[in-house]
Amino acid sequence: MSDKQMKARFTLAHPGFTLDVDLQLPGRGVSALFGHSGSGKTTLLRCVAGLERPASGYLQINDETWQDSANGIWLPAHRRPVGYVFQDANLFPHLSVRRNLEFGLKRIAKTARRVPFEQAVELLGISHLLERLPDRLSGGERQRVGMARALLTSPRLLLMDEPLAALDLKRKGEVLPYLERLHDELDIPILYVSHAPDEVARLADHLVVLDEGRVTASGPLKETLIRSDLPFIFEDDAEAVIEGQVERHDAHYDLLDIRLPGSTACLRLAHAPLPAGRRVRIKIKARDVSLSLEQARDSSVLNLLPATVERWFDLPNPAHCLVELQLGDQRIIARITRYSFDGLNIRSGQPLWVQVKSVSLLAS
Repeated sequence: MSDKQMKARFTLAHPGFTLDVDLQLPGRGVSALFGHSGSGKTTLLRCVAGLERPASGYLQINDETWQDSANGIWLPAHRRPVGYVFQDANLFPHLSVRRNLEFGLKRIAKTARRVPFEQAVELLGISHLLERLPDRLSGGERQRVGMARALLTSPRLLLMDEPLAALDLKRKGEVLPYLERLHDELDIPILYVSHAPDEVARLADHLVVLDEGRVTASGPLKETLIRSDLPFIFEDDAEAVIEGQVERHDAHYDLLDIRLPGSTACLRLAHAPLPAGRRVRIKIKARDVSLSLEQARDSSVLNLLPATVERWFDLPNPAHCLVELQLGDQRIIARITRYSFDGLNIRSGQPLWVQVKSVSLLAS
């Protein structure tokens, strides 16, 4: 386990809005900043980048202090080793992709370069685009070039401000696997701003929820998504994210078996082959989970798994309730009717069988 950390404390007042945050985040992986428009996500990112100078501020990225107003430390934006990716890639229209990338690379002395040109190009899958001008690229291709250019500044931190917001669903699907590669293959922490829950569930390790300039929650993604004091759990598409390891692929039925930590059971889902041992991330919506006192026989539902009741919550719709369950070493949630809740006599510590009707593989 890495002991790398990012610490950020900022107080910044604008007319009608105040940012007041105190965060301690992992110094690697993806930390997502989530909240409605105007909650302070982009303002926080601008403070980290040094584009805003708060009245009171402290910023430490792993072992480097970039800002400490109490001790007169202020690293200006041009001296902060940050790669910034916006909604628009902002490529120079008169330069080829190669020359756009070289622009980022030339800002960094050769002795300080941490990401080679060839690595950035390969990670973002853009080798075939190098001689094109930006107007010959799709929206998704432009964003991938913008990400590669940010990497070539050899950043200590990547800031991404809703990089997929301007893309349609198809283009988002093209870019997301490359974002996952950045997460998996680079030891560069990423602050990722988004208002799209699916992006957050797929990419983030840590989740920060902002509202009116303040942090309402901050913690590991899997635990934070199902906190009862946050709105996610009460929405119609409430979901849990869990992780597992590919055990085998059934070629005849094109099904993956995924072993869950702390459980003897496997999840099965329709998917193309993946290597045995590959770690994967899985999304299970509460509405796709049903509960039974006995293991169902002769069912079309593939996933019948032993679980234990942790607790339950009332929902705004009095006809339904939400049950939180321990599934191996991880937790999921089930949305069931109050009638079924009473019929099963649900109580804490109760062993039940979970039936999962639909499972989505998020990342691999």
